[in-house]
Amino acid sequence: MTDVISMKQSKSPVVAIIDMGLGNLFSVKNACEYVGMKAITTSSSTEIDDADAIIIPGVGAFGDAMKILDTLCLAPTLHKNVDDNKPLMGICLGMQILMTEGTEFGHFKGLDFITGTVVRFENPHSNRGLLKVPEICWNRMTRTHYGPHDSWSDTPLKGLHDGVFMYFNHSYYVKPKNPSVVISETNYGDIKFCSAFRKGNIFGFQAHPERSGIEGLKVYKNFLSLIEYSM
Repeated sequence: MTDVISMKQSKSPVVAIIDMGLGNLFSVKNACEYVGMKAITTSSSTEIDDADAIIIPGVGAFGDAMKILDTLCLAPTLHKNVDDNKPLMGICLGMQILMTEGTEFGHFKGLDFITGTVVRFENPHSNRGLLKVPEICWNRMTRTHYGPHDSWSDTPLKGLHDGVFMYFNHSYYVKPKNPSVVISETNYGDIKFCSAFRKGNIFGFQAHPERSGIEGLKVYKNFLSLIEYSM
């Protein structure tokens, strides 16, 4: 907690990167610090409470991630902080566990910030035939026009061009029940999926901005601006 307090005495916002032992936390932390945030990797409820924003990264299985969060008793902490209007961003698996449930190797309850489920790519096809799963490639994110968030101006995608390329690595994707939360979609062959969502102070990205070059760093820079606005 001392580290968080000393960081908060500076002008840079402090972001708590949830450490579930899954994924490359180092890349996310580096991206945050590159754009001017103070970043800590933590599984401490106290440090999460003291931070100005939260990022949930992760690469792995939905059920494993939820089991770790349950073991660490972090779900109530995350809900409390979101209820207090603290910005929260989920990346890849971190986006998926924000949903009601996941279907990877069974059925598992998620954090239920976003009503909906997480499903596997089923036989995605292109004009060249069956595509491989997982999707591991650079792919486009296109703006949607489903509801009040048809603009990227108040999201971490602010200033990015429609159709921006980001790096994806996943076998499952989110299916929100309410399409109005979907702010970008991506096509993998004949399957169109939600690649980013926004609900209030909650943001989710299926791609890895920290592995997506200059355009990806803009996502973190915009997230920094949203944190500063909320402080």
